Amino acid sequence: MAEPSGRGAAPDPFGTGALRERVLRAWAESPARFREDANAEEDYALGGYRDRVVVELAQNAADAAARAGAPGRLWLSLRDGVLVAANDGSPLDAAGVEALSTLRASAKRDDEGAVGRFGVGFAAVVAVSDNPSIGGVEWSAVRARELVARIPALADELARRGGQVPLLRLPFPLTGPLPPPPIPEGAMTVVRLPLRDDAAEALVRDQLDQVGPALMLALPALATIEIEVDGVLLRTVTADHRAPGTAVIDEVPWRTVEAHGRVPAELLADRPTEERARPTWQVRWAMPESGGLPAGTPAVVHAPTPSDERLGLPALLIASFPLAPDRRHVAPGPLTGFLVERAAEAYVRLLRELPTTPSLLDLVPGPVGAGELDAAIRRAVLARLPETPLLPTAATQDGEVVRGRDAVAVDGPPALIELLAGGPAGTEVVVPGLLPAGWPVRHQALAALGVRRMELADIVDELAALDREPAWWRRLYEAFTGASTDSLGALPVPLAGEPDPFREHAARMVRGPRGLLVAAEGIDPAALGALGLRFVHPEAEHPLLLRLGAVEAGPRTVLADPAVRAAVDGSFDADDPDRVAGAVLGLAAAAHLDPGTEPWLAELALPGDDGELYAAGELLLPGSPLRDIMAGDAPFGVVAGELVERWGTEPLEAVGVLDGFALVRGENVSLTALADLADSFDLDGEDLWAEEVLDRLGLQELPPLVPEFQAVRDLELVADWDAALRCLARPPWRAALVEPAHVTLDDGRRVSVPSYTAWWLGRHPVLDGRRPAELRFAAGSEPLAGLYEAVSGDLDRELLLALGVRTSLDALLAEPGGAQELLDRMGDPDRAVARDQLSVLWTALADLPEDARIRPPERVRAVVDGEVEVADAADALVLDRPDLLPLLVGQPLVIAAYGRAERLAELLDLPMAAEEIPGVVESPGEKRSVPHVVHALLPDAPETYLAHERLVVDGQPVPWWYEHGEIHASGPAGLARGLAWACERWDDRLLLEAALRDPSALPALQAESDLRTT
Repeated sequence: MAEPSGRGAAPDPFGTGALRERVLRAWAESPARFREDANAEEDYALGGYRDRVVVELAQNAADAAARAGAPGRLWLSLRDGVLVAANDGSPLDAAGVEALSTLRASAKRDDEGAVGRFGVGFAAVVAVSDNPSIGGVEWSAVRARELVARIPALADELARRGGQVPLLRLPFPLTGPLPPPPIPEGAMTVVRLPLRDDAAEALVRDQLDQVGPALMLALPALATIEIEVDGVLLRTVTADHRAPGTAVIDEVPWRTVEAHGRVPAELLADRPTEERARPTWQVRWAMPESGGLPAGTPAVVHAPTPSDERLGLPALLIASFPLAPDRRHVAPGPLTGFLVERAAEAYVRLLRELPTTPSLLDLVPGPVGAGELDAAIRRAVLARLPETPLLPTAATQDGEVVRGRDAVAVDGPPALIELLAGGPAGTEVVVPGLLPAGWPVRHQALAALGVRRMELADIVDELAALDREPAWWRRLYEAFTGASTDSLGALPVPLAGEPDPFREHAARMVRGPRGLLVAAEGIDPAALGALGLRFVHPEAEHPLLLRLGAVEAGPRTVLADPAVRAAVDGSFDADDPDRVAGAVLGLAAAAHLDPGTEPWLAELALPGDDGELYAAGELLLPGSPLRDIMAGDAPFGVVAGELVERWGTEPLEAVGVLDGFALVRGENVSLTALADLADSFDLDGEDLWAEEVLDRLGLQELPPLVPEFQAVRDLELVADWDAALRCLARPPWRAALVEPAHVTLDDGRRVSVPSYTAWWLGRHPVLDGRRPAELRFAAGSEPLAGLYEAVSGDLDRELLLALGVRTSLDALLAEPGGAQELLDRMGDPDRAVARDQLSVLWTALADLPEDARIRPPERVRAVVDGEVEVADAADALVLDRPDLLPLLVGQPLVIAAYGRAERLAELLDLPMAAEEIPGVVESPGEKRSVPHVVHALLPDAPETYLAHERLVVDGQPVPWWYEHGEIHASGPAGLARGLAWACERWDDRLLLEAALRDPSALPALQAESDLRTT
């Protein structure tokens, strides 16, 4: 089908007329062919190549340079809405024009070095331009649409497509000169693309901005790309690929690794025919030597130009992966799988060629891929890494590397790494394959490399089997400085003392510093060998051991070690008791211990002057006064004189040898534990003392504690108490006697109680054969006369008070059990109580608090017809009314001061007299007025009373009687007593009697009464 004449006379060196003729004829004969070509071009332009125009122009330039066999140069200019690409190399020929105008029929299929392989890349220009041109050929959407419109068979299809035609299928010879920009010198091919609109121009500008290292690495045939926009040269991208394994892009060195070969035929079975005709493969990785891809570099697989396959690895991958029809994704299949493995091999080779620095770990792929292809490449790389020598070790030199599975990572200070790796002195390696210090041992890449990570606790376990001299261990502890101590609890430590016969370097080893002793200044571990102590070897001492629980051991600290106590407890059975004794005495001397500070030291075996071994607490100093104070059968010996000569008295007293009485001391002593003998000072009756104190304190939620406990020991062995008390009256024993024990309760209060020493002495006959509580001070305790003897002797009052000598009746009754003791003594017929003294005693008992309880006595001190006698309690009555006395002749009466009868009867469980006497008035009485003189003394006195000539009650004559609010009286004396009792003015009865007998004497009687003493 011939074209219309007109423009056909233009020169046509590339034979475009013939091409158009063939295409138009084919379309006219088969409108479906037209539709197919139009759809295909639109798919490429709007699909796979919609944003690839600059890349495709660069690819064509690279292919032209490759054909010319010289480094290529590409010049890109965007000005006035026109993109111009000029390149050197082989120029466009007729075959090339035909290829550009024929979809998927590349002219490069026999050129194995060409990048373009599919014959569709130039379709990218259609995405931005309707009138592209290259060399002497142009394509025009307007002219193509005119030609198609003249074909009747295509009219309907053209209308349905809105005038869209397959632009590139109809080339035209270029007519007329092209407008600027000027073409650079040496350019062999020029592509000119008038851009369709502002959107197309914006798209091109973005693509120009993205031109960078990735494009130059993907197209190694290009040496230079110059980019000009609006007449200004923005930048020049350069590439130098001449040195093998490297590339320099814009003066930045890149490290590259390449692999290539022929594809096995079976892998191409599912690929298109033209691909099968080019059975080669190529893989190339590139990475800046400074590490990390430059900003803006697309993180995608290049095949060889950018695809849409995301790649998360920190390197650029350019590989001949087969592409899907959309030209943007890698096609699945055996060829892709084959290239994945080759890419993994090349990547591992890249890692091996990189410097062995910690930054290498950042290049190890993680387990999560950015896409299916990326994940496949990662898996293939990770499968190879554990067997790949990549890692240095702290012990190797000259760049030697080991496999990941042969390496060990330890999170520790550099000095520790160096020591474990053998150290600068060439010591035997402790941990083979140890990564050098500074490597991030918790980097996730180490696990992918197969590196075994050892925590410090694992290292500590490894160290347990080592045999090193003590000084090496100190270097190890120094190397641990700065490391966390959480995992070092089982760190091996060499001990001072006896060597280990099974170890070359002699020192015995233990696991863990906790509880070990580090000798302080003045402590010689060798001198203490008999005590079984565990001292750190002096050459291994280091502050780290103290942080891990070792104890800096001065004399007192060493004494507190359980091993010393065990040695003391077992000193009688020791192979060399004298050696044990010398070590302990040396510690006591250095610690300047006060006697009794460590009571358990009294069990130390020491020789006596008779050659026998004694516990230290059973020995006396040669001049001790206790030799005369203690009983003859007391289990005491005298310490050997040579010990006194060697050590002096202070260390001997500190371990329990006695000059005076032994003092024991304790801190935060639990009274509950002491009462249960769960904690004991071996004091006589200490559990009974604790029980009494607990009873006094009452129920407590928590065990009461004595913060500072002190007591005198061996009191039960005393024979001469006069001498003993004179000794105890002096320091330091006096404080243990006279100072109370302070008890801390669960609510924080502190309560003072008698000390153990005072309590024990108070319970024993230590004062003239009597218990202190059986004696009283002469002054101030008169109501107790006859019941308690007065104390004698020259002991001071404070000491006697602490012993419990009675001071007063009130103090006795205030003491727990005091009232009961008083009752018991009052009921003792061998004790004397005066008549006036008795009332005071009964009154004091009646005034006890309401909650006071006593055991009712079997015998009571009573008044019988005016005389004081001891009577059976069953026969006694409590006198509650004085008018009953005439009826109680011969009756034992318990009498207290006015108003106490009912309380006293309740306390003693005795009946009151009024309850036992019927009290029937049997004589008649005459009601009379109470004399006026009485009202002057008793304003509240009743107005009348019943006068009796002879008052008889229960058949007995009585002077007065008071019953049911009425006074019965016979005579002034009876009336006075009845009135005083009725008005509760009993003390005024004699005054009333005098006034009744002589009313005229009332003024004088009142004046005398005013002079009363109380």
